[in-house]
Amino acid sequence: MKSVRDMGIGAGLYPRPVRVLIAPDKFRGTLSAGQAALAIEIGWLRGRPEDRVVRVPMADGGEGTLDALLVASNGRRITTRVTGPLGDPVDAPFGVLPGPEGPVAVVEMSRASGIALVGARRRDPTHATTRGTGELIHAALAERPVRVVVAVGGSATTDGGAGMAQALGARLLGAREREIGPGGAALLDLHRVDVSGLDPAARGVRFLVAADVDNPLVGPSGAASVFAPQKGASREDVLLLDRALAHYAAILERDLGVEVRDLPGAGAAGGLAAGLVAFLGAHLRPGVEIVMEALRLPERVLSSDLVITGEGKLDASSLGGKTVDGVARVAREAGVQTLVLAGRADTKLEGAEVASLVDRFGERRAFADASGALTELAREQAVALTSSQSR
Repeated sequence: MKSVRDMGIGAGLYPRPVRVLIAPDKFRGTLSAGQAALAIEIGWLRGRPEDRVVRVPMADGGEGTLDALLVASNGRRITTRVTGPLGDPVDAPFGVLPGPEGPVAVVEMSRASGIALVGARRRDPTHATTRGTGELIHAALAERPVRVVVAVGGSATTDGGAGMAQALGARLLGAREREIGPGGAALLDLHRVDVSGLDPAARGVRFLVAADVDNPLVGPSGAASVFAPQKGASREDVLLLDRALAHYAAILERDLGVEVRDLPGAGAAGGLAAGLVAFLGAHLRPGVEIVMEALRLPERVLSSDLVITGEGKLDASSLGGKTVDGVARVAREAGVQTLVLAGRADTKLEGAEVASLVDRFGERRAFADASGALTELAREQAVALTSSQSR
């Protein structure tokens, strides 16, 4: 296992105490970003109690984005009851943040249409709907925001945002002029789109999609092919959903004049990003950039000697705009060393040292006692830095 003593962070480079910025994402299934940051802080200070530590939980457009932005801006949390991904009622929060031009609303789709809301045996991306996300957006619009940020990670759905659009008043009509049903499979029945009844409160509001992937809507890298199997789709379901989304994209281009089929990022959240672009004129942006700006991360990095970030699984997907990659890039550009503490590490990260719970403690403890293991790993890394400085 590598440690910070291998990173060149010694007495010749930095004075004691060291200024440490702790900015991890969630460890999915075990720790929220806030819990991970606290565990790292406790462990680090046990090893080096004299250091100055700043804790900044992160997110990248997936789960935790709402909490990160609320903390950053001291915003308000409002909860409303909406339709869950399979029709069950769900109490879902959204945020209202102060902004220089007016209020900014933040909607995290996973709170209304997320896979965590559906038990493993009930998952069905052919029928799961984003209607609840649309209802959450509708509730947020009542706060009269000038901008709405929609974080789109962690979905249970592959409906292209059709349910979201229907909840906001758009009509998705079949051949007999009746509304199509919920879910991605129903998109094959779509004959035309009518947006004349779209919620007037959305007019003049700027919509921003905080995405954590750049996949297109359809094709081998699209929403169905890449993500639907994680949501319970069989091989036959994937083929059906990809065909349905392709048909949907063609109807949207014909009726709304918006081309979303091959748009990078349009496949996020089962194509919800495509629906937000087509129906609400949303712009897509990497979620980690939005969160880093809100948290003033570049400024915080510049005033730090060491940045510690991390997530549950560091793999190839982590290098495509996820939190760890974004934080490490900012630190690298600032000339600040980065340490990554991960649950499991299957890849390396340029300019950073990586230590994992699985490598150090084994898989059983890494998952059963993630907080305790992360605290201990952070302590060991802090002690290793002390050893390097004393040489």
